[in-house]
Amino acid sequence: MFGRLFANVSRKAPSLLSRVLPTMKPQVVFVLGGPGAGKGTQCSRIVESYNYTHLSAGDLLRAERAREGSEVGQLIANYIKDGKIVPVEITISLLGKAMEETMQEDEKKCSFLIDGFPRNEDNLEGWNRVMDGKADVKFVLFFDCNNDTCINRCLERGRSSGRTDDNRESLEKRIQTYQQSTRPIIDLYEKHGKVRTVDASRSVEEVFADVKAILDKEG
Repeated sequence: MFGRLFANVSRKAPSLLSRVLPTMKPQVVFVLGGPGAGKGTQCSRIVESYNYTHLSAGDLLRAERAREGSEVGQLIANYIKDGKIVPVEITISLLGKAMEETMQEDEKKCSFLIDGFPRNEDNLEGWNRVMDGKADVKFVLFFDCNNDTCINRCLERGRSSGRTDDNRESLEKRIQTYQQSTRPIIDLYEKHGKVRTVDASRSVEEVFADVKAILDKEG
């Protein structure tokens, strides 16, 4: 059953992305960091000050999980609960649909913050395969934060967020997955000079000051 679902999603992803307006390629900044590093908070600040659209891979997956009639909702739920990375076919399909819809509404809105993606080598290979020639990755915005701070922030957030993965057991699994799977992706981009690192253990205001300096320099 799941094999058929993957096949359906795989077919949809390229067709969705091929319809994105060809006159303007999406200009993408990958936003990476551990759970609780403040990626969502900082992306919200960036959207307020710059002409970026924020796409959270996690939020898109959670919305699809909750959507009535979703073919892959339960599968997504199982992966999130276990702290595992959702198959790339699903994530790219959702990202592609969101970028397409944004650019169809306003063709000038072609700058995207993609938050929480790519999370592993499979994600990166899938992105390169599907998005080759269709989008430009400007750089990776890396929010560097120690594990203890990340866990404490998520536990605090979990008291009001209602997120099922904001508990200690899931968080420890997520951080382990991040260290094993996502950090190597950041290191890979670092070798190509495409990582901009921010110390995310500080206050929201201090972190955003550094983010602004990076975005102003990058243009």
